[in-house]
This record gives sequence, structure tokens and C-alpha cells, in this order.
Amino acid sequence: MGTRFEELAWRETPIGAISLRRRRDPALQVEVYEVKLDDEYLMSSLFPVAEIELARLGLAELAGDTLDVVVGGLGLGYTARAALDDPRVRSLLVVEAIEDVIDWHRRGLLPFAAGLAEDPRTRFVQADFFAAVAGDTGFDAEAPGRRFDAVLLDVDHSPRNVLHPSHAAFYAPAGLRRLAAQLRPEGVFALWSDDPPDAEFTTALTEVFATARAHVVPFANPLTGGQSANTVYVARTAL
Repeated sequence: MGTRFEELAWRETPIGAISLRRRRDPALQVEVYEVKLDDEYLMSSLFPVAEIELARLGLAELAGDTLDVVVGGLGLGYTARAALDDPRVRSLLVVEAIEDVIDWHRRGLLPFAAGLAEDPRTRFVQADFFAAVAGDTGFDAEAPGRRFDAVLLDVDHSPRNVLHPSHAAFYAPAGLRRLAAQLRPEGVFALWSDDPPDAEFTTALTEVFATARAHVVPFANPLTGGQSANTVYVARTAL
């Protein structure tokens, strides 16, 4: 790429202006893709490890040979792409609130997510994940009441640091019970968080699910030269 910086897409949305940017990092000698909401950084291609582990850790808990999976929040596509790498996944429903984010993938703007949009197992649904949990139809309007083997969620920064106040209720036991009702027996809910493990949220998970665990996922931070970490929560319903 000849230019140091390029804004690939920009759109005003109900929660702010979302943009996709590509830049050349001169120190690292790599192209970096970043998503911003107004002036806040949501995600970067420099830090994909925990987003990939969200899929791997979540699906590793499942014993079935054919899995139907929901990914809440598309973003740069790392979680969805990693889910498709599991050959047991027969269907992937990606629930994304912002149509423009889906369009980035359909237009092939993100080379590291190549194949996601074209995979016959993938279906994009433009919808509010949290409204779908609270509603009567569920995640799949074409099959109301459909249940899934796994729901992998990466939308908010953490259960305490949400992008919109309306999301907060989801992380309480009542919201988690509505989510659990959309899972099959021994189904899995996995959540990415930018914060360290939260004992209060883990307790909420154990009130609803048969098992719950917070995994700390360390990764090299090329900006600091040190190590950073995210958290992946994995909870499973009873048989």
C-alpha cells in the first residue's frame, strides 16, 4: 500500500459514527485495520488473539459432530472466521446491528477474513443482538424459537463497560436466562471481555448455567513490547 492511512468506510449510526481504517505501521511494517466508534477504538487487527480464542474455547466445550452457532457482533470477523475453521460447524448465524459492517465483509475489505462471507454455512443477520435475546422470535427470524449449540458474543468492551446503556440488563441473571433459553441442552455461551475476570459477573453466570469459567487470554502487545490480556467467559447449560 502506497499511502500511510486510508479510511475505507464511514457511516453515522444510532450509536455514533463508525469507521473502518487501514494504516501502515512504520515501526512494525504491517498494515493495520482498525474500527472506531466516534473517537473510540473498538478493535484492531493487531490484537486478534482473544477474538479467535473466543471461538476456540467456546466450541471446545461442545461434544457434538454438527454444530449450529451464533456469533454476536461481526467486527473484523476473527471470531466468525475461527468458528468456521471448526469442521463440526454446519451453520453460522452472524448477528450484527450495523449493516455497513456486514457490507465490509461482502465487499472483501478485510483480507484476513477472506472466505467468511462466501462460505455457504454463513448467514448474516442485520439485527440488534440484545433485542433478539429479549424478543419472542430469537436470533433467526426465518425459524422463530430456533435453538443453537453455541452463542459467541463480542460486542461490548466488558459486562461493566457497555457501548450503550440498553445492553447492561443482558449481563444480569434475568438477561442471561433469556439467552440460555435459546441454547440446546449442554449448549455454550462464550463472551469476550477487555477487562480482567469479574467475580460478580461470573457469579451471575453460575446462577443461570450449569458451569461457568473465566479464561485469561494473554497475548503479545506490539505497541508496548510487553504482554496484555483479555478475558473469555465460557458457560454451559445443563443436559
